[in-house]
Amino acid sequence: MEFLASPELWIAFATLLLLEIVLGIDNVVFISILAGRLPEHQQARARTIGLSLALVTRLILLASLSWVIGLTAPLFTVLGQEISGRDLILLLGGLFLLGKATYEIHEHLEGEEHARSGKAASFGAVIVQILILDIVFSLDSVITAVGMVDQLFIMVAAVVVAMVVMLVSAGAISAFVNRHPTVKMLALSFLLLIGGSLIAEGFDQHIPKGYVYGPIAFSVFVEVLNLRAGRKRREAKAVHLHPTYVKNGQTPSEPAASGN
Repeated sequence: MEFLASPELWIAFATLLLLEIVLGIDNVVFISILAGRLPEHQQARARTIGLSLALVTRLILLASLSWVIGLTAPLFTVLGQEISGRDLILLLGGLFLLGKATYEIHEHLEGEEHARSGKAASFGAVIVQILILDIVFSLDSVITAVGMVDQLFIMVAAVVVAMVVMLVSAGAISAFVNRHPTVKMLALSFLLLIGGSLIAEGFDQHIPKGYVYGPIAFSVFVEVLNLRAGRKRREAKAVHLHPTYVKNGQTPSEPAASGN
């Protein structure tokens, strides 16, 4: 009942929910790209399993907050830089994102011959890649939640509601991304940016979220304008019918001159 009567807790819940949705969109986009490598009848199942794994991973991490906080303790030192468990996960996750996004960009732009000759991605391989991605994004999501609020039930509620929103919207997001190749390239470019920011975080070089999501939001805005302009050009393009037969400069509607 304290939650229902406290405006501060409602504000904290709404703010955390918004951030969880923003962080979850990256997850949904990459899951959609990975699921797009599967046969069409398996894609929805892969997205559902992937997002369910993401929810379970987040809840497990929230249930073991002491372990998550303990990840900040240094494990070893490299060139004077202390590396903790969290740093190691962020570094490996950032490298995974950079490598995978670069590979996907290459496949979409120059991998046509390989795509014809190579085997289709297996369902299990795609789920494993999604699980690796979920661990990386879940850690970032949970650390964000811990830094914002102290009440565990608010963290759990925000994470669950955010993942429900992602599950409901995953199909539409996936269809939109797959329908527009430029949007897919833009999404992969975002993942390169996020991967780079994760590596920087792993080396204790904190990059404010605004510097990452600001350019992303601006790029999305420009792309929306491009898509709207392209649709208007297609709608304005009229179909002109031309005469199929012309004799002596006359159209078919004009009688041909008699030659006496």
